[in-house]
Amino acid sequence: MSAFRLKVFRSVAHHLNFTKAAEELYVSQPAITRHIKELESEYGLRLFERTNGHLLLTEAGKCLLVHVERILEAHEILDYEMRKMSGSAGGALRIGASTTIAQYVIPAALAAFSQLHHGMELSLRSENTEEVEMALLAQEIDVGLVEGSSRHRVLHYTPFLKDELVAIVRAQSSLAARDELQLSDLIRMPLVLREQGSGTLDVFIDALRKKGVRTVDLNAKIHLGCTESIKRFLIHTDMVGIVSIRAVRDELSKGIFKILDIPELPLYRELSVVQRQGQEEGLAADFVRFIFKHQSDLL
Repeated sequence: MSAFRLKVFRSVAHHLNFTKAAEELYVSQPAITRHIKELESEYGLRLFERTNGHLLLTEAGKCLLVHVERILEAHEILDYEMRKMSGSAGGALRIGASTTIAQYVIPAALAAFSQLHHGMELSLRSENTEEVEMALLAQEIDVGLVEGSSRHRVLHYTPFLKDELVAIVRAQSSLAARDELQLSDLIRMPLVLREQGSGTLDVFIDALRKKGVRTVDLNAKIHLGCTESIKRFLIHTDMVGIVSIRAVRDELSKGIFKILDIPELPLYRELSVVQRQGQEEGLAADFVRFIFKHQSDLL
């Protein structure tokens, strides 16, 4: 059984669409159909079925997908390790990073790592922490970089950097007349927060919970999907935003935003590398080792 045929099956299984699989693999749809039929013929089992016009995996297809994912991952690691020994390592590295990390933490490390791997195909998905974890579990990415306290037992988390969340307001806001907030003040103030599934929001809500404050007690006016949206929103309104201090360094130095300290509510978190269990070789493992070796210079 060829590795390409397994890639065809994996692509169809992920997309549940022959046309999208053909586009992803740059082959014709008849070629995709032929490979699937030959797989089904080899095992004497139907791998897909159509129900109400939708393509679905059969039980045999679901079983095959589990093993195909493992086989292709092992094949990619083997190919990379052998090419690295010959001095011609390339490979593809698919990274998923929560939005704060993707925008403000990891770009310099990606640039430096890519300089060492000229033949590498690098892609970066920027999503919230929960989405990165789901993509890793689905083997849509090779390694994740996440924030927050979410933990899946089948994934391995390694902290690599400490971060601080801060409360900010625009410098021209009436709220900027003060330097710090009491927790009771924060609860009353209009807040702009990250969306559900965001590591930033998880850390904030968890810290409040430890102080006996419920989510429903907050005066949350709006939830936005990324820190840049929060920053742009705050420039035009008198609200308080909760963001990583790494995201507002430039604006703080230019006097655009002001931090309001909350002595009762320290907001620190660890940013973590997240991998599937057993990922100890291959390009993704080399990238993780690179991060930890150069974190003081690049992050």
